[in-house]
Amino acid sequence: MDTYALDVSFISDHDRQLFGAGNHYHIYQVLGAHPQTYRDIAGINFAVWAPNAVAINVVGDFNDWDGSGHPMRFHSASGIWELFVPNIGNGEHYQYQIFPRHGDPCLKSDPYAFYMKTAPDTESVVYSIDNIYQWHDDEWLQKRRRTNVWRTPITIYEVHLGSWRRGPGNRLLNYKEIAEKLIRYVKEMGFTHIEILPVAEHPYEPSWGYQVSNFYAPTSRLGKPEELMAFIDQCHQNGIGVLLDWVAGHFPKDAHALARFDGTALYEHEDPRKGEHKDWGTLIFNYGRHEVENFLIANALFWLEHYHFDGLRVDAVASMLYLDYSRKQGEWIPNIYGGNENLEAIEFLKHTNYIVHGRFPGVMMIAEESTAWAGVTRPTDAGGLGFGFKWNMGWMHDILNYLQTPPEFRQYHHNRLGFIFHYAFEENFILSLSHDEVVHMKGSLYTKMPGNAWEKFANLRLLFFFMATHPGKKLNFMGAEFGQQQEWNESAELAWQQLDNDMNQRLQLYFKSLNFLYRNEPVLHEMDCRPAGFSWIDSNNHEQSIIVFSRKAKDPRIALIIVINFSAISRFDYRIGVPYPTSYSEIFNSNSEEYGGFSRSAPAKTYAMEDTPWHGQEFSIRIGKLPALTALLLKPGAPEI
Repeated sequence: MDTYALDVSFISDHDRQLFGAGNHYHIYQVLGAHPQTYRDIAGINFAVWAPNAVAINVVGDFNDWDGSGHPMRFHSASGIWELFVPNIGNGEHYQYQIFPRHGDPCLKSDPYAFYMKTAPDTESVVYSIDNIYQWHDDEWLQKRRRTNVWRTPITIYEVHLGSWRRGPGNRLLNYKEIAEKLIRYVKEMGFTHIEILPVAEHPYEPSWGYQVSNFYAPTSRLGKPEELMAFIDQCHQNGIGVLLDWVAGHFPKDAHALARFDGTALYEHEDPRKGEHKDWGTLIFNYGRHEVENFLIANALFWLEHYHFDGLRVDAVASMLYLDYSRKQGEWIPNIYGGNENLEAIEFLKHTNYIVHGRFPGVMMIAEESTAWAGVTRPTDAGGLGFGFKWNMGWMHDILNYLQTPPEFRQYHHNRLGFIFHYAFEENFILSLSHDEVVHMKGSLYTKMPGNAWEKFANLRLLFFFMATHPGKKLNFMGAEFGQQQEWNESAELAWQQLDNDMNQRLQLYFKSLNFLYRNEPVLHEMDCRPAGFSWIDSNNHEQSIIVFSRKAKDPRIALIIVINFSAISRFDYRIGVPYPTSYSEIFNSNSEEYGGFSRSAPAKTYAMEDTPWHGQEFSIRIGKLPALTALLLKPGAPEI
């Protein structure tokens, strides 16, 4: 095959100017490896940003990995190297042979490659993604543009695709095989969205995808790009949104990837006090460099545009916002004002959110941010970071710490149940019980619960009930829904065999019932992000470890009443205040027999209103028996027959 190079450029001055300013939102269509035609000669144009390299050759199968005949030409003003190689096409394996100013030449994968060979191989693959898949989700996308996500039910199933299910011999399933099983399950269980842990190519599988080497290439471990597209399309056709866990905070030090890409600290900071995460052994992006910012913003847009993801959950935002994140005195450099805020990262996040929301209405931008940073979900034009939602890490830690406490001691920790309401509506929150809580020797949610097996399941039911009725959207990591007893292991599938256990089956049914209850009761989701949607009825009963609150919609007369007994003692003739003179019917009982409890499921109980003021309300109802470790959901009016 004749693969001589032609002296021609496909990169315009406008492309170079936009890239240098950090505003080329389709830069991945310019840099990387792309099919081009010059004077009826078809080939591949290679382009890479490496301003400090002395020379760069393209090497690959087409030249037997000898790049001497394919040196790239340098555009000095932009730092971009380019070469058009005729008579080659899709499927070619290649890398860049980079000659630094100091040290030996090295082989680097293409930062903009759309596909990679499977690890441990590090070669990039020429792979055009234009028109490789015919989408069938126009109806879904149109609906998404019109949807107010803050007022809709959102219950997210967080999934690691490599370990949800496995094939015979512990084989990884591909995207098609996963789609056949996962979509049906998610739909049956009542989840509205799937959030998948990072799928961008990563060399080290136990990183779960959080140490990305190739940001534009979905991992080849699970299949080809068009197969991931088909998976997402099928989700959309089944009414399921798909969110991507997106890593923009750091990258690994692997020699073939971004680290010291042209022999210098190009994508990262030179000074380790700004450029290295010692906890994770990774490098931090230099957000102040326009070309790096452009690389990341375009990457966010790339996943949304070409793969039709419905949103990005941005990983480790706290580590991006603070210069002193997980650093001791002397291990970090203050900003120009002497503070610990990473001003460049802040501007990058604002820029990203502004562009994403402007170009993709209805898409969710979600921050995993664990501090009290103000305005994470405030619009950028109002001084905020511009995210649509933020994970409520405080709620997660408070409720898990509370429920891990044996019931007899919970009265001393009652304040944990209500502390969130000091800040619950300052941001648009997603309540998360994520993978982070079931790894690194933390055990499973099941093992965190105190008591014998029945008590553990009863406490899990309280956890999931409190989550479903609490203001905020919902996210649960796979396996929680049926009470997996082991800590999550990314190298094996979930312990589905535990569903042979009657109590695990009943918990799974319970979780499913809660999902549909949350979705079908507008009161539980329409005003998640507004203080008018919630009010306490009794938050102070620490002695009995009982809380009572209401969830409201626009019409306060249809408020639901939530009663939760976190103690191991049943209460009799328990009176609660109600806001309106009407009877209340029990529409959900966590202690129902069908869910593994002791209360008979039918007929539903009705509680008559009494003119006895209680809990600061004008009226009240009396619950004959409020069993131990039980939650009730009460609705005004007689039960439907």
